[in-house]
Amino acid sequence: MNLTHLAVELAVDDAKVTPGLLGFVVFAALGVATWFLAKSMNKQFKRVNFAEEPESPKE
Repeated sequence: MNLTHLAVELAVDDAKVTPGLLGFVVFAALGVATWFLAKSMNKQFKRVNFAEEPESPKE
């Protein structure tokens, strides 16, 4: 096989559907939203007081 034949086989097919720019923008927006949600969740967890007092025995 020569190089030109191999390059033609590896070339992007115009009929092939790809996500393109819109797919990247949506994926990036989901990633940024997830990061902000995780950051907010960590802030809320820091506010929670997990120290529980022992229950008094019921008589």
